[in-house]
Amino acid sequence: MRQRRSFWDRQADARRRSRRLALGFVLCIALCLASVHGGLTLAWWVLFPGLPYPRGFVLANLGVTLFLILGGWWLEHEAMRGGGRKLAERIGARPVQPERHADERRLQHIVLEMCVAAHMTPPQVVLLARAHAINAFAAGWEPEDAVIAVTQGALDCLSRDELQGLVAHELSHLKEGDTRLNMQMAGMVYGLELIYNFGQALREHAGGLGRWFGSAVMAAGWIGWLGGRVLKAAVSRQREWLADARALQWTRNPDSLGGVLRKVLYQRQQAEAASGGDWRKERHSHTGLYHPLVQHMLLVEVPDSSRLEHWLDAHPPLEQRIARVYGRRMSALAVRPHTPEV
Repeated sequence: MRQRRSFWDRQADARRRSRRLALGFVLCIALCLASVHGGLTLAWWVLFPGLPYPRGFVLANLGVTLFLILGGWWLEHEAMRGGGRKLAERIGARPVQPERHADERRLQHIVLEMCVAAHMTPPQVVLLARAHAINAFAAGWEPEDAVIAVTQGALDCLSRDELQGLVAHELSHLKEGDTRLNMQMAGMVYGLELIYNFGQALREHAGGLGRWFGSAVMAAGWIGWLGGRVLKAAVSRQREWLADARALQWTRNPDSLGGVLRKVLYQRQQAEAASGGDWRKERHSHTGLYHPLVQHMLLVEVPDSSRLEHWLDAHPPLEQRIARVYGRRMSALAVRPHTPEV
């Protein structure tokens, strides 16, 4: 009974934190609007002391800023046009072939089983045949275009129970609408980046006055963009905690998802040792997973050696996720090729 209360409590806690962080994202956008207007007002005072504002000064400042933010959201929305199936095609995934391959037939059966447990319409199942690292993602705006993509490495190295945990985690993202939420926030972040870019263009191409006003817009846009990125990553981490808890609820087996995460940890340790800490040498193991629209959807984030901090990570640290699944710290689990069992 303690384990049952634990995963229900974790789900409720992740939802509460997500709502608070989403509210913080709205406040970040409001703060950016105020910062742009404040910066332009300050630039006006410095350049034209005592001169009244031009007509429509406030409305123009707020209107252009809001237009850029909403425009960024629209562009990201268009990038995902066609839903999860279109995205899967763009990164080189193909539909599974259960009639030809036993491991793909096993995966298809597991997805159908977990959809029954989750009371969900089964999504299309696709395979990233050239990705040898253990990973997966779910994508889709609506049930009709939803997909679950699994890497060849997951099929080769995971047991049936572990594949159940992996699939349950990804189904949670579809059931909770995490893909839609993440894309909406990504669009807003892109809009905040457009504000910075607009200020940069203004400073470089609009002459003397443009340099002052462009610098003010750039400063406000950069602060808003960074704040938006931090909040977006924080929301994504909470949705990962929620999906982990959902996987425990639907499988009732900590070793299912826990085994997946421990094997991923083992792969990372081995890759880091072999590459001397340079993850760029291991990019071939993650073929297709470096796409910017896929990174935040993955079961585990693909390492990026260019990052200096973890504030922008879309996933909690692997060790913390493993400890929360088991209730204690666990070591990595050696990866060995697995014989398919349908």
